[in-house]
Amino acid sequence: MPKEILMSIGSQEKRVAIVREGSLEEFHIERPQDKTIVGNIYKGRIEAAVPSIGAAFVDIGLPKKGFLYLSELESAFESLEMEGSPIPPADKALASPRGKAASEVKRGQEVLVQVVKESFGTKGPRLSAQIGIAGRYLVLTPGDSQIGVSRRIDDEAERRRLREAFSGFRLPKDTGFIVRTAAYGKSKNELLRDANFLLKLFNRVERIAQRKKSPALVYEEYDLTLRVVRDSFTDDVSKLIVDSKSEFYRIRRFMKTFLSHLVNKVELYRGQDLFEEKDVNRHINKIFESRVYLKSGAYLIIEPTEGLVVIDVNSGGFKKKLSQEEMAFKVNCEAAVEAARQIILRDLGGIIVIDFIDMQKESHRREVLQVLKKALADDRAKYDISGISRFGLIEMTRERIHKTVQMLSYQACPYCQGRGKVKSAMTMSIFAFKELKKFLKGVSLREANLTLNPAVVDEILKDKDNLRNTERTLKIKINLIPSSFLHIEEVKIS
Repeated sequence: MPKEILMSIGSQEKRVAIVREGSLEEFHIERPQDKTIVGNIYKGRIEAAVPSIGAAFVDIGLPKKGFLYLSELESAFESLEMEGSPIPPADKALASPRGKAASEVKRGQEVLVQVVKESFGTKGPRLSAQIGIAGRYLVLTPGDSQIGVSRRIDDEAERRRLREAFSGFRLPKDTGFIVRTAAYGKSKNELLRDANFLLKLFNRVERIAQRKKSPALVYEEYDLTLRVVRDSFTDDVSKLIVDSKSEFYRIRRFMKTFLSHLVNKVELYRGQDLFEEKDVNRHINKIFESRVYLKSGAYLIIEPTEGLVVIDVNSGGFKKKLSQEEMAFKVNCEAAVEAARQIILRDLGGIIVIDFIDMQKESHRREVLQVLKKALADDRAKYDISGISRFGLIEMTRERIHKTVQMLSYQACPYCQGRGKVKSAMTMSIFAFKELKKFLKGVSLREANLTLNPAVVDEILKDKDNLRNTERTLKIKINLIPSSFLHIEEVKIS
């Protein structure tokens, strides 16, 4: 099935969509002010150790102190054969060579830590002393000499081959690797090249850490564009299309190191609106809808709450003449596939409860559970499924690492005191300029009036350089007119 990576690059945000057969599989946003710190490595300073909760609070130079489990400063390396990732949290399973007993951890001590989870609400970022740096095929795990292989590589012969590939490597003492899923079938030379790159990178990180005074950033993870190229641009991708010339050349330069055989699949888009032309915007808007319809006429209702996410399966307009049991089984199998897709697409995390239609047969319940697990097989986030009850309930947990697209795109609605959500002023300022470009297509004007909610106007005026650049690009004077009578999501152009 054709798979494409689409990248829309603007001055205020980067958007990436991964599409297979016209179906949106993944969608990511990154904005300069919301750039993720997950994967960054800091030289931190311990502000407080609290044995009662088994944690330390670490100053890494950010407004909120990081949270670090003391066990990570105590434990020895425990080999986990997990998938590496840009942050490999549980995946990277690496012990710090700087390990200290909890009683020895004192205020003011320095520690090298990596961010494994973003700040959420009042909580600071979650830190790990188990450093892991991801490459294309490997994750470098300084602190141990063991070689792990991704659990998703289930071919025993291939697992042995990958481990044996390291037999001739001269690795530094106390340095190990986790072999990522992308390494399947790759040659020894390709693995060696990736290993050497990561070793040089970590040596540079250590030199910077020795030179800088805490708190300090010593390694910054790739931005959204390069992370997606590294982690998602696999051989089954037919093409990567990007609408920025500078980003196009940047991607090609990056790929020539490890992915030279895929460089010709990178294309520069020269049209007006990549996502509009590919009909991606319509699919993106559906991410924020609570109701998801299935081909059979059944539907899911997805309701995130403060403590958990509930996904309810309803038969809806299912019309096939089947018994109640067979109907429930058919709908549940279809719903399991779509529920898994929505969990990944929306990056739902925490406790997730899926309420399937009741089934009497144990064999049907087991089959639905297997369908869900198979559909989640490609999920890069760590998750755990408890099983399915006789009432058709499946409980699972899934790690939340980054802020979700919904968190970035929406804010609590001021019109309903937080009972619902509306698009943020930043999102609407970007949208307003896109609507203006559409309005001006084929029209020759010297100036245009853009009437917006005052909050959106204020957001635009925060970046006057961008406003002037837009005027120069469109060759028009833009008059911003604030109107308190307009809903924050309304845009009027004249």
